Amino acid sequence: MFTNHDLKQISEHGISVENVNEQLKRFITGFPALQVMAPAAINEGIVYLSETEKTECIYTWEEFLLKGGTVEKFVPASGAASRMFKNLFSFLSSDSNVPIDDFEKIFFEEIHKFPFFMSLDDVCHKITGMGVDDLIDSGNYKDVVRALLLPEGLNYGNLPKGVLLFHRNQADIHTAVEEHLEEGAQYACDKNKMVNVHFTVSPEHKILFERLLQNVVPTYENMYGIKYNITMSEQKASTDTIAVNLDNTPFRNDDGSLLFRPSGHGALIENLNERDVDVLFIKNIDNVVPARNREITLKYKKIIGGYLIILQRQISKYIKLFESGNYTIEDLRGAIHFLHDKLNIRYSKTKNLDDSELVSYVLRKLRRPIRVCGVVRNDGEAGGGPFIAVNPDSSTSPQILESSQFDANSPESQAMLKSASHFNPVDLVCYIKNNDGKKYDLRKYVDVDTGFISTKSKDGKDLKALELPGLWNGAMSDWNTVFIEVPIETFNPVKTVNDLLRPMHQ
Repeated sequence: MFTNHDLKQISEHGISVENVNEQLKRFITGFPALQVMAPAAINEGIVYLSETEKTECIYTWEEFLLKGGTVEKFVPASGAASRMFKNLFSFLSSDSNVPIDDFEKIFFEEIHKFPFFMSLDDVCHKITGMGVDDLIDSGNYKDVVRALLLPEGLNYGNLPKGVLLFHRNQADIHTAVEEHLEEGAQYACDKNKMVNVHFTVSPEHKILFERLLQNVVPTYENMYGIKYNITMSEQKASTDTIAVNLDNTPFRNDDGSLLFRPSGHGALIENLNERDVDVLFIKNIDNVVPARNREITLKYKKIIGGYLIILQRQISKYIKLFESGNYTIEDLRGAIHFLHDKLNIRYSKTKNLDDSELVSYVLRKLRRPIRVCGVVRNDGEAGGGPFIAVNPDSSTSPQILESSQFDANSPESQAMLKSASHFNPVDLVCYIKNNDGKKYDLRKYVDVDTGFISTKSKDGKDLKALELPGLWNGAMSDWNTVFIEVPIETFNPVKTVNDLLRPMHQ
């Protein structure tokens, strides 16, 4: 099937031929639907903390940092913000020269409220000789949009979200990157006054991040009396997947070469696997608010971080106890209850296991990376949610699932998906080291059967693309997972430019 040129291309991409052949097979076989027991609910997979428990969690988190715990903010920040401006691009390509739909009307009516207004006004003057208001008054709406989106203007349609102007903070205007730097200083500063932040970026945007960071980091270091250790990585080419035609044969570019495509954010498990700290906070680049609205976010970051440490310490005690061999039957029963009550892991076959088999089972479940996930009440946002799923060993446990993991042909499965009471806002804190202080190999905890196939196009030709299991879905499928309800105020994504008009971003 592959020519010598193909084999050279595959090798240069860092992918094995065996891997490519497995991908081709997957286009034919597809991905099996996951067996799901039920949506997670309060006290049935989702923890609701009392005020006393929240206070204990905050104390535990701050104590962890003071005692030398290491922590890093991991921020997926690659990709252009083109989707954020999808509606405005549609307006540019439409036949109408004036705003027609509600989105367009709101954008122009509220244009002075956007943090980038002054920059947009300046660039409009340079390009057209007129300011934003004059262009709007004269009916030149599309000139304003061109100045915002296109390379001759601010080029926002091609820049990454992280470097766009997101918020007004008193006299200053901040990017999303700056908001993450400030967050890190306020809940992820270690005892040495060091704040570790890692951004995943696209190769073409890396220099933009470097320039921005060079300009702003000294300001925040002086403001908070800390130092930043900021690192960046790119999605690895070796995680790309081959594209195929609709008949599942390899798709070829006009020059005859194979087409490999980025395989989605699940590929970032490789980047995550290279981080060398105890604890990682994971949060999307666009889910940030200005300082005046940040208090509740900071509080709940410490709460979920503290709850993680409480769990990790108990897990560590049990592992040491059972590895020593000096345990009682009551200790074993206590561990089973811990799995059941705290980690929400259920396994009906435990009653059929003898003591040594039970210990092996308990250790197998405890010796895994841990994540605590904040979940919010479902208000109709698209995306994954907290569910109780069946594992390969027939045990059940909490998992974050996407709609693609449900059987589209099963009314029961689809009804379960729609009945979820909570939503995953990508608010994760993870403990990634074992009892010996060594990093887990996170690649060993991925469920390779939870990817999906989508239809795309290139140069006017349809193709099928293969996406790896999502970073917080299948890529963390075999982690110990705990859900905690957090307020909706902690979830403030900017999916469209008009989201910047929401009260929490103003």
